[in-house]
Amino acid sequence: MKCLYLHIILAVLLLLGSGCSEDKPEPAQPPQEEQPTEPDQPETPDEPDNPEPEPEPTAYDYPFICGKLSISTENGSKIESKENYVKCTVSLSHENQEWNLTDIPGGIRGRGNSTWEWYPKKPYRIKFDKKQSMLGLGAAKSWVLLAEYRDPTDLMNTFVFELGNLMGLPYTNHNRYVEVTLNGEDIGLYHLTEQVQQGKARVNIDEDKGFLIQLDRDDGPELAPTATDNFWSEVYGMPVCVKNPDEPTPETLASVKESLGILEKAIKGSEWDNVSNLLDVATMIDFIMVQELIYNVELDAPRSMYMHKDIEGKWTMGPLWDFDAGFDFDWGTMYNGHRYFDSYRELVLGTDPVSHKGTIYNVPGFFSDLFRMPEFKEAYKTRWSEVYEMVMPAWETAYTYFEANTDQFSREAKRWPIGIFYGSEIGRMKNWLINRRNYLNTIIPKY
Repeated sequence: MKCLYLHIILAVLLLLGSGCSEDKPEPAQPPQEEQPTEPDQPETPDEPDNPEPEPEPTAYDYPFICGKLSISTENGSKIESKENYVKCTVSLSHENQEWNLTDIPGGIRGRGNSTWEWYPKKPYRIKFDKKQSMLGLGAAKSWVLLAEYRDPTDLMNTFVFELGNLMGLPYTNHNRYVEVTLNGEDIGLYHLTEQVQQGKARVNIDEDKGFLIQLDRDDGPELAPTATDNFWSEVYGMPVCVKNPDEPTPETLASVKESLGILEKAIKGSEWDNVSNLLDVATMIDFIMVQELIYNVELDAPRSMYMHKDIEGKWTMGPLWDFDAGFDFDWGTMYNGHRYFDSYRELVLGTDPVSHKGTIYNVPGFFSDLFRMPEFKEAYKTRWSEVYEMVMPAWETAYTYFEANTDQFSREAKRWPIGIFYGSEIGRMKNWLINRRNYLNTIIPKY
């Protein structure tokens, strides 16, 4: 009986419990975040039967692409002289196979002044037995391999040559890059360009009666007193070395000196009509402007300043040459460190070229006295407004050589380390040029 009562009680309790559970609310749930809805996607069109091919990535033009140059000297002889050529053969391979060369005979010697004497990576001059085109450039016997050891960017001369060509300065050099092996040894990345000399594919003046001179302390009578091809100019006392005619006679030297002296006297006397009849003024303006833009203090010495004159022609400035001492180079680090780009406010000509105000340099009056003539000064300021717009396009072209050859630049930095990272230096170079251009835009209009 007790069991029966217990079952009845349990049943009643279960019924009561189930009824209570129906009335008990569910525990509250946290609100769900509203998820963004995907926008309606357009329907994918049917694939055409003959789909257009994907466009190929833009390739660099051949001139930008680095080649490989192999030089073998006779019997593996070392190159130890700037005067005497060592016999050699030259081979070249390039992405453009039409530019390839195999065992072209010629000779090779050292070249340069400080770059040959001071640095472990040496510059060279190649002279083929017969005229030869190199990497699409005009055929000639002589070619230059610039070591660019001191230049942490390997772009300084490249930039100036690109700017000179954009400005239209006659006979401006061209840029090519090659990785060089000498007797099987990797000697690094070199800047291959034309030798500055008389020639149809070079400075195209008369071989016998055209004048090509270099204003240069190293090759002038002060530092090369035994040379027979130099003299001091009559009026401004500049060191002059005659490059054409080759091996000039005393009579030729006298003729060059007289012709240059007539121009000097016209400049000294501020004789504008005579100056404009004797001098290609436009090239002088561009030439000086380039020196100031990149802060090339070599204008003060002077060094590496070329001029030429054809038969019955005017004296004309150029070709441009040698700019790894510009860009605010710190001469105190010429043997180690190689510092550039610290200041963009220093000036070669100063804030007033005539009085040399605002500069520590005393540029020869051959250049600065031109600014005494209002016609020259106004033409200079007008031209600057045009050149201002050319600076960064020239930089972009120069930078393309780096973009096209990043592996080669990296290998060069490992082969010839100078304690500075080339990548950051290239960035500093660009910033320096921007600041320099803008700074000069506050100076030149106020001459």
